[in-house]
Amino acid sequence: MTSKVKEPLFHIVKRDNISKKQEWIIRGAAIIAALIVCALITTILTGDNPIKVYGTIISGAFGSARKTWVTLQNLAILLIISLALTPAFKMRFWNIGGEGQVLMGGLAAASCMILLGDRLPKGLSVPNWLVVVLMVVTSLLAGAIWGFIPAILKAKWNTNETLSTLMMNYIATQLVAYFTIVWEVPKGSGKIGIINQNTNIGWLPQIGNKYLLSIIVAAVITVGMLIYLNYSKHGYEIAVVGESEKTARYVGMKVKKVIIRTMLLSGALCGLAGLLLVGSINHTVTTTIAGGQGFTAVMVSWLAKFNPITMVFTSLLIVFLGRGASEISTTFGLNQSFSDILTGIILFFIIGCEFFINYKINFRKKSKEEVKENV
Repeated sequence: MTSKVKEPLFHIVKRDNISKKQEWIIRGAAIIAALIVCALITTILTGDNPIKVYGTIISGAFGSARKTWVTLQNLAILLIISLALTPAFKMRFWNIGGEGQVLMGGLAAASCMILLGDRLPKGLSVPNWLVVVLMVVTSLLAGAIWGFIPAILKAKWNTNETLSTLMMNYIATQLVAYFTIVWEVPKGSGKIGIINQNTNIGWLPQIGNKYLLSIIVAAVITVGMLIYLNYSKHGYEIAVVGESEKTARYVGMKVKKVIIRTMLLSGALCGLAGLLLVGSINHTVTTTIAGGQGFTAVMVSWLAKFNPITMVFTSLLIVFLGRGASEISTTFGLNQSFSDILTGIILFFIIGCEFFINYKINFRKKSKEEVKENV
């Protein structure tokens, strides 16, 4: 006797074509579902009305002029890091080292501020404009070097770039931790504190207010990256290498050169983000100054499909939801861990919706024989 093989109840099938409108409908549904789940969890724990919870989320991001500026500034930093990682990802070079590259850029900027600032011997001084110039150069260079190391390992010996870039994060963190102790003020405090608080040497100039500089830099890099990826020879080479290294070699492209050049750019832009964090926003350096944005930027770049314009909205969404979750935690007297839980739920829904954008579920229709058996 031959036993009948039962077909599965459903099949997961890759979507061939899906419109942009459908993509954003799915993403919108995921965001609404995430907000509902977060509101329900908060309501169960606090007993408050869900509408009040939603209002708190909006208030946390845009409840005042200062909150709005902080949200836009956070958006700018996350966007810069996301744009920095995008050329590497489009080339299928999995650069998970954004966090370390940002830290090295920030460490380089802090080094210039400390060594050429208030701690110089009496009688010696360096013009502020020169300190700022050196900060820019060294930050870009430090980030570029931190991107170059895994790039040369990949190009020469085909090492796993995911592992090497990830390990570089830990090295960068320990370097910052080491120099934090070397430069700590006061001794034994374990932190550097505000650098050059009295003289403001090395503090990047304000444009309008202390938030606007980062926003302007992010806007310029967004436009520049859009042109670079879509309308330049380098952008074309990145796309070809990402599609097929064999094809790139066949048409005469120097793949190793493209890999190294792209990672130099990626690291330098991450270093620029570190410069802004140290020289313009925090005026100090710590091991947590990047705040995990090097990893969050990976998700931003992927969700935006490597499109710089779409990345603006993806970054805004994540920053908005993150600040809203923090406001919920503060307003309802919950600890920071609860805020992290809400943020995790939101990100889970956003990432999960990508499955339904790329795949669909086809349920098996019952045959006539199965219908008769059930009857």
